Amino acid sequence: MSEQTGIGTNLICQVGLVVKDIEKSAAAYSDVFGLPKPTVSVTDGYEKAHTTYRGQPSEARAKLAFFDMGQVQVELIEPIGEPSTWKEALDEKGEGFHHLAFFVKGTDQVVAYLEGKGGVLVQQGHYTGGMYSYVDMTPQLGLVLELLENFAE
Repeated sequence: MSEQTGIGTNLICQVGLVVKDIEKSAAAYSDVFGLPKPTVSVTDGYEKAHTTYRGQPSEARAKLAFFDMGQVQVELIEPIGEPSTWKEALDEKGEGFHHLAFFVKGTDQVVAYLEGKGGVLVQQGHYTGGMYSYVDMTPQLGLVLELLENFAE
């Protein structure tokens, strides 16, 4: 098996922002960018998402709104369950930037590669059709990376 080099892609697919009030924030983004206000969704609970935060089961949940803006999607995230990386970021830094996301294949290998570079897996969970992983690369890059892996149907 070859050694993992990089995360397998250099295409940013999403910028994640934590917000206090998703309805208010979604309306503001919609107004400023002249885009339709997206439907707000709510992430699944632990029983379906199997979410872990810092290695422990978590009731981490969030309200989400997505704006497609060319190659990059802007994701607004309002934390509603905790503990979570979203709530931690909102409490520590206030509203604003949370992560850059990339679609990857072989999440476990990419996480291991990033951990080898000093990253810390802080949260992981499933969504319909795939999984997400947040790796804190703040000491190295000043940000959190989200790895999205969609499973083949």
